[in-house]
Amino acid sequence: MQNIYQQGLDKNTANYTPLTPLTFIARTAYVYPERTAVIHGQRRYTWLETFTRARRLASALTNHGIVEGDTVAAMLNNTPEMVECHFGVPVTGAVLNTLNTRLDAETIAFMLEHGEAKVLITDREYSPMVRKALAAVQRQILVIDVDDPEYSGPGERLGTQEYEAFIAAGSPDFPWRGPADEWDAISLNYTSGTTGNPKGVVYHHRGAYLNSMSNIISWGMPPHAVYLWTLPMFHCNGWCFVWTMAANAGTNVCLRRVDPKLIFEAIREHGVTHYCGAPIVHSLMANAPAELRAGIAQKVSGLVAAAPPPAAVIEAMANIGVDLTHVYGLTETYGPAAVCAKHSHWAALPVAEQVDLNGRQGVRYHAQEAITVLDPTDMVPVPWDHETMGEIMFRGNLVMKGYLKNPKATEESFAGGWYHTGDLAVMHSDGYVKIKDRSKDVIISGGENISSIEVEDVLYRHPAVIAVAVVATADAMWGEVPCAFIELREGTTASEQEIIEFCRQHMARFKVPKRVIFGALPKTSTGKIQKFILRERAKSTAAIE
Repeated sequence: MQNIYQQGLDKNTANYTPLTPLTFIARTAYVYPERTAVIHGQRRYTWLETFTRARRLASALTNHGIVEGDTVAAMLNNTPEMVECHFGVPVTGAVLNTLNTRLDAETIAFMLEHGEAKVLITDREYSPMVRKALAAVQRQILVIDVDDPEYSGPGERLGTQEYEAFIAAGSPDFPWRGPADEWDAISLNYTSGTTGNPKGVVYHHRGAYLNSMSNIISWGMPPHAVYLWTLPMFHCNGWCFVWTMAANAGTNVCLRRVDPKLIFEAIREHGVTHYCGAPIVHSLMANAPAELRAGIAQKVSGLVAAAPPPAAVIEAMANIGVDLTHVYGLTETYGPAAVCAKHSHWAALPVAEQVDLNGRQGVRYHAQEAITVLDPTDMVPVPWDHETMGEIMFRGNLVMKGYLKNPKATEESFAGGWYHTGDLAVMHSDGYVKIKDRSKDVIISGGENISSIEVEDVLYRHPAVIAVAVVATADAMWGEVPCAFIELREGTTASEQEIIEFCRQHMARFKVPKRVIFGALPKTSTGKIQKFILRERAKSTAAIE
């Protein structure tokens, strides 16, 4: 039986609109048309110009047959074109698949096939790798080349269309509409898992909208922030900050590559107030020459994800004038879905205690329903005793729709009504989460996931290798890097350099093991390699170095 609040109070077009971050750019272009939206080298675009270019892109894609449910892939650096793709692609009803520019041709080919991309917008810098990937794809893809004036290196155009000419043919009056259902897919992001092939994580408009707003609220961003793109826009859609900056009516300062000199020059020249990045970015900045770091007058806020930076980095950044906040999440949670929310009294504590408190994964983002640590066997919460380990789990609007074409993996990840992260953690007495280990064999290097099984599969192709196990080892620059333990076939020999060179021929360079250790591998009575022993050896190896 309906109660009085369920009678005559239905949804209608006057009181309900599906949530979508596409509304942010339309509003900002309306309210602040002349504000600078994008800075890239010599190029400057206002919010009205960026909005118009996105509409032209949408129109041109529609004219070429792109419809709702199609996939448009982008192999791009942090450039204006990538910003425009985040709006111009989904407004057509299509899904944006941003590709990791560090990957190898074989992996990119898999993604293009698996995601059924009909269009690929690609920067000329990546033409050698993209050409190989396209050759492995069994169907035609419309290729649109981006010839960025800021890039002067080698690389040919591969497509029949050049981006500027392509969007020039589109209408600046393309109708700007959101999705019929906020649950509709907006983007596809591939992530490494515990199997060789990456999994396609699907985001919906609702989650993208809410995390974009949560970035502002949970970080305390003031209006009109000046945001420096040190974080790749391809990574979780730049943690949703492409959409966040449209909501913030701020300025996107683009960088094609991470370079401390370019970073500090941009901070001074453009008055940068915010940026995000993996620990490697902050480490590079902290260890840059003093002359590069000098002269920053404004307060700069930085988000750091993955492993927390060491105390020396936090202190060095504070001396520069950068205030770091630690966030936690995964590709499956739209990037950050938890934040180590700070308390004012922490500032009076000794530095070591501050580092320990600020290095935790923290509490839920504003738009996330919950983060908790449960025993995965019975789904019971662990005690808040700093010691009892369980698995971190999320629930709420900042959790993916699921894995594309992989119902089994989707069902497993949502078992018991929670998203299972695979990260093992404890709960502190104040309710803050702290990671202790990973249950999944994934190595997080420079903020990028590396599947240990994928690396092992390549190593097993070497004729001298009979058994192999890849685990993470600590690295001062990248946080973690792959370390390969190899057992050689009887009567064969191989050197560390030979193995590394072999890997470089078959995978992206950032996935290549940085250390190779030869010897018999520890195994159980059933022949299973005991990786927990090797992880301890890898820690000892890192300590010696």
